[in-house]
Amino acid sequence: MRDEKILSAVKNRDEKVMAGIIEKYSKLLWKIVSSILINAGSAEDIEECVADVFIDLWLNPDKYNPEKSKLSSYLSIVAKTNAIDKYRQISRIKEVPIEEVAITYKSEIIDGIIENEEKEKLISLIKELEETDREIIIRRFYYGQKPKEIAVALDMQGKQVENRLYQTKLKLKKMMK
Repeated sequence: MRDEKILSAVKNRDEKVMAGIIEKYSKLLWKIVSSILINAGSAEDIEECVADVFIDLWLNPDKYNPEKSKLSSYLSIVAKTNAIDKYRQISRIKEVPIEEVAITYKSEIIDGIIENEEKEKLISLIKELEETDREIIIRRFYYGQKPKEIAVALDMQGKQVENRLYQTKLKLKKMMK
């Protein structure tokens, strides 16, 4: 069935056509959403994002223009946008105060490497960092997020996150001496 006919059927509330769309595109959308939420969300979060895409098409079929793109492209873009929004929402929920980060951050490793005085000094230095740099350091070394994930969460370029991470580590190293 052509995209124009599919759109017409969705507008006419044809549930069989909608079920066919769900059947055909669920796996594609699941892969797109899960690639974004892999380290942040649960299977339920991924499922919710995919379902939201289909609900959006059902409730707002006029948003899709078959002359501009294929249905698969449109659904993929909506899925990616929903997943990024969900990632940001989850990231905000998981924010932890710097004091908790310092106490729980891989304490068994740190205890063997850095003395208590140095830990306190590092915590105070991290607190003094600019907010974005502090956020990048916490996300990278506490949450174990990759620079690309941090970039999505902070709405930055991946290379920009890598550069700031590198510069901040150098700055902290100098300040620790």
